[in-house]
Amino acid sequence: MDLVAKEPRIDDAFGSVLTRCWMAGATPWSAAEVIERDDGLIAVNDASRYFSEPAQWSALDRWAWEQAEGRILDVGCGGGRHAVAWVARGHEVVGVDPSPGAVRITRERGVDAVLGAVPSLPAHLGRFDTIALCGDSIGLLGGAEQAAEVLSALAAVARPGARLIGTGTDPGDGVGTVHAAYHSWNLRRGRARGQLRLRVRDGAVATPWFDYWLASPDEFTAAVDGSAWILETLERDATGSGYAVSLRLRLRT
Repeated sequence: MDLVAKEPRIDDAFGSVLTRCWMAGATPWSAAEVIERDDGLIAVNDASRYFSEPAQWSALDRWAWEQAEGRILDVGCGGGRHAVAWVARGHEVVGVDPSPGAVRITRERGVDAVLGAVPSLPAHLGRFDTIALCGDSIGLLGGAEQAAEVLSALAAVARPGARLIGTGTDPGDGVGTVHAAYHSWNLRRGRARGQLRLRVRDGAVATPWFDYWLASPDEFTAAVDGSAWILETLERDATGSGYAVSLRLRLRT
């Protein structure tokens, strides 16, 4: 009998991975996150990173997290790693994530969380003093064209003088790596060098495809220019590939 390759069923693959990891006590490699790129590249990560403690985070992620103040919107909250730590510090936090499984787990961990994603945030969230894109979630800006709409949507739920914090990754030029051909392919089709088209796989199930932007600091700065936000701080790590940012909402006149 001939077997015919089938496309995976579209469902909450990310939530399934998180749930399996959480039920196993979030121990290392109790569940694997499989990420597929649209050129066929497959990456496998330890899903327990979505439940890591502050002491285990990178220095940049810890720096960004510490900049939070007041009421916080945790965009792409995942398993609640940042949100739970903020709540422990006495902050009011609302997590938002497109994964029902992620939202359920974050709620189980004692943090308010809702289904949703940028730029189409749920209604009635209220206003926030801090908008957080931690855990490399600057990638959720999606790309140079999408970034303006995402930044505008985040400004719409920000209180006067609010702060936007987050971390990102500079894709570099990719020379000498498996990413070089992908970068070139992106440029040929009018996309940013580090604009990834991804989906999460879990067996025969997958999330919908989504854009995730590894923006260089210069690309990120250009996206912020002309938006409702002002870039105040950009910190790089020792390798030069990772960076953290702090932005302020412009005063409305």
